[in-house]
Amino acid sequence: MHPTSSSRLSRRGFLALTGGASAAATAAMYGFSSAPAWAAPRFPDDPFTLGVASGDPTPDGVVLWTRLAPQPLAADGLGGMPPYQLEVSWQVATDPAFATVVRAGTETAAPELAHSVHAEVTGLEPEREYYYRFRAGKETSRVGRTRTAPAAGSTPARVSFALASCQAWAGGRYAAYRTMAEEDLDLVVHVGDYTYEGRDHESLADFRLNHAKYKSSPDLQAAHAAFAFVLTFDDHEVENNWAGAVSQPDGEASNDPQRFLQLRANAFQAYYEHLPLRRPQRPSGPDIRLHRRLDYGSLATFHVLDTRQYRSDQLTEAFPGGPQHPDVMDPSRTLLGDAQERWLFDNLAASRATWNVVAQQTIMAQYDYDTGPGLSVNHDQWDGYAVSRDRFLTYLDRSRPSNPVVLTGDWHSAWVNDLLADFSRPGSEVLATEFVGTSISSDCGWAGAIKAATSANPHVKYVNPDRRGYSRCVVTPDTWRTDYRVVSSATDPVAPAVTDASWVVESGRPGAVPA
Repeated sequence: MHPTSSSRLSRRGFLALTGGASAAATAAMYGFSSAPAWAAPRFPDDPFTLGVASGDPTPDGVVLWTRLAPQPLAADGLGGMPPYQLEVSWQVATDPAFATVVRAGTETAAPELAHSVHAEVTGLEPEREYYYRFRAGKETSRVGRTRTAPAAGSTPARVSFALASCQAWAGGRYAAYRTMAEEDLDLVVHVGDYTYEGRDHESLADFRLNHAKYKSSPDLQAAHAAFAFVLTFDDHEVENNWAGAVSQPDGEASNDPQRFLQLRANAFQAYYEHLPLRRPQRPSGPDIRLHRRLDYGSLATFHVLDTRQYRSDQLTEAFPGGPQHPDVMDPSRTLLGDAQERWLFDNLAASRATWNVVAQQTIMAQYDYDTGPGLSVNHDQWDGYAVSRDRFLTYLDRSRPSNPVVLTGDWHSAWVNDLLADFSRPGSEVLATEFVGTSISSDCGWAGAIKAATSANPHVKYVNPDRRGYSRCVVTPDTWRTDYRVVSSATDPVAPAVTDASWVVESGRPGAVPA
């Protein structure tokens, strides 16, 4: 069908196809909204209180984000915005003064999506720094900076990025982000626990307000304005330890499947509304696709995973560890889901990059909390899904993709792990390195248990559960260097980050060594 005026899909036709009023949010994603237009908006306060952000860079573009919210903590979750749709313009320039604007356009900010804006910009030059800003009515946002990915097939000299996770709210100041924003980075990889849910968070308004609270942090805003982010969630963006369609066990109401799927849908929508995610990542009710691939020339490919949405339920809630459940090797159990696992293996097989980066959430290496003859593990991590881990490690062993490196968060502590072909044989071959980043701000109340068990885990080369911060990774064709950057206090707005330890992986030689 040709896109003539008579054949374009109308909003009424779209809603008829997608289920009427229940599809209002989906309709808004495709540029349709039932809200009247606000032709000449005037705001009571700055509408850009939540800042600006960019994400998922490609060689010719990036997605730009903002959300209009002059009163971001308004109780209804609508940010102080009226029920109108309005046009928001954006500009991309080669300089921070916008003397040379190279791309510009408009996006519709609709109430169905909390007046969030996701502008997918194309036509930019590869491996180049750009500046961007938004305008709504007579108001202009702060200026953000971003950088496109290298050209396909090119071999950049290096890529530098930060690994971040686990940023529990602590009054809105994040010392780690304050220092990170001053680094020389190409991007930030965030592997989850961007927000922490409240026990009473159920409605869309609840999740919107929680995201708005986090986004009000000046340090977090500064990091977003400085670098493109690549994000995936873990559990706390939705509910602690959720697994697929299963809620955590906390009373009969919590385990009602329909109640949890609605909660999940609300959490996913708020997540999308507040982060620089592209159209393929927009949720459809309780479903969202976050696993995706980003290429940085022939130097690195980032395989971004979702280890929550498709997993089997945990076998036990023992914390931080408990005796290994006999069903961890049940072949029907999965951490990634069959489709995502096949996607990962197919992408690793197709990759021609020097470094294959697997960005995911929970610790992949085995960690035995029992220093005696028994085996005590955490079943929320890959230890509770040992059959999935074995399939992944077997794939690495047989197919030998170039330089796999696993990036992890979740455990509020910093680790360097050898990923062994067989963890029951400490001398077995090292197939890959896992870098676990510490938390931005979340405490590690189980630090003592981690430290007490280090002697039982010789494949763990480094562990520090006491300090908060982030990891800085600098990747070249020959080496990968990870610097563990830590702060003296997670909430001190002037505390600098310093390097606690540095580890290096040489291309072609899996396993990290001290720098």
